Amino acid sequence: MLKDYEKKYIERHIKIEKLLNERFSKRGVETYIKNSELTIILSKSILLQVVTFLRDDKDFQFKQLIDICGVDFPDRLNRFEIVYHLLSLKLNQRIRVKLLVADGEVVPSLISLYNAANWYEREVWDLFGVMFSDHPDLRRILTDYGFEGHPLRKDFPLSGFSQVRYDDTEKRVVSENVDLVQDFRSFDFDSPWEGTDYKLNNNEDSEK
Repeated sequence: MLKDYEKKYIERHIKIEKLLNERFSKRGVETYIKNSELTIILSKSILLQVVTFLRDDKDFQFKQLIDICGVDFPDRLNRFEIVYHLLSLKLNQRIRVKLLVADGEVVPSLISLYNAANWYEREVWDLFGVMFSDHPDLRRILTDYGFEGHPLRKDFPLSGFSQVRYDDTEKRVVSENVDLVQDFRSFDFDSPWEGTDYKLNNNEDSEK
């Protein structure tokens, strides 16, 4: 049975859902409510318009951008989900906005609406390689500027491509290519202990 505050959340979500569908549904807006939370799936062409409406409408006032994150689904045509979390202090409520983005597709920046988008978008670019148009300073933020690849893509090797270590001879930190005996790059997910020189006996009694 739903609690009173959950009922209020759902009522507000239904109101937002109704207004969005009235204004934007023919232009690429889908909505659904699951676990008392509203998710809005947008076409990137109307991202700025919809988010501006959610931020400025007197009944909603989603004036805080809490986070932007990415999700990688390599087998999908639109490989990435870019997920925005918005907060309304007026309603004490959050909603989720999603974009479905193909690999190489450019997404409009939200910096003109939320200053917080600056670092969040840099993080998504750094870790997933998704570009944001009109971003004033789109560069790496969590990895080094010379880093190769985007480490939260599902096809990024677990070992990476390079490593750093302190060299006692040169008395400095050096960067070098990863050189592994075990073939982690084609890991079969059966066991973390198997390598090129040793295979576990799958018939062994695990209790022995």
